[in-house]
Amino acid sequence: MLVVEDDRTLLETLEYNLAAEGYQVLTATDGLAALETARKEKPDLVVLDVMLPGLDGFEVCRVLRRETSIPILMLTARAGETDRVVGIEVGADDYLTKPFSMRELLARVKALLRRVRLDREALSKEGEAPAVNRLVFGDLTIDLDRREAYVQGVPLPLKPKEFELLVFLARHQGIALSRDVILDRVWGWDYGGGTRTVDVHIRWLREKIEPSPAEPQRIVTVRGVGYRFEG
Repeated sequence: MLVVEDDRTLLETLEYNLAAEGYQVLTATDGLAALETARKEKPDLVVLDVMLPGLDGFEVCRVLRRETSIPILMLTARAGETDRVVGIEVGADDYLTKPFSMRELLARVKALLRRVRLDREALSKEGEAPAVNRLVFGDLTIDLDRREAYVQGVPLPLKPKEFELLVFLARHQGIALSRDVILDRVWGWDYGGGTRTVDVHIRWLREKIEPSPAEPQRIVTVRGVGYRFEG
């Protein structure tokens, strides 16, 4: 795994404890080095500090998420809800506020790696070659490399924005996301349309991935907020 932290003392502590758990640990102390190492070494997980020299952790996370689906655990010294929301928006899988216990960090690392392992095992049971760039939720499979999704192995006729919306929701499973957040992250801040676009695309997605679109189980409505993906 790759640990990105500019505090040398904390970096050494993280490296020592993760190595003691049997993990092979790579390190970086700034954003540019983090991207270079991640692209070259392709780690199974990235532990990423927010406050970094050069590119900050949010920007590193945003770039990595465009290029790979590896899990990203973000670290920050700021406990504000805004930072957590930004971390989620740019694609972080989990978020840990400093100071944290090493026990909690190790537990979160194990949970993220376990999710990747279960995804790979699910694909193996289907007789397909394991792939990091796939998300699996029961009979729903999202192939990030091919930009295709399948239900029970049958390809879904998804439009480009439907696929991007599905991926964004799936990467934030269990998190209630507002329509504004979804609109900004999937369509972009400069999109001229309103949040009604989100509702329309959610309806289209439900018609394709839900056993009963009128009673959705995968993409549920969170009253007064937006939507939550339950897989």
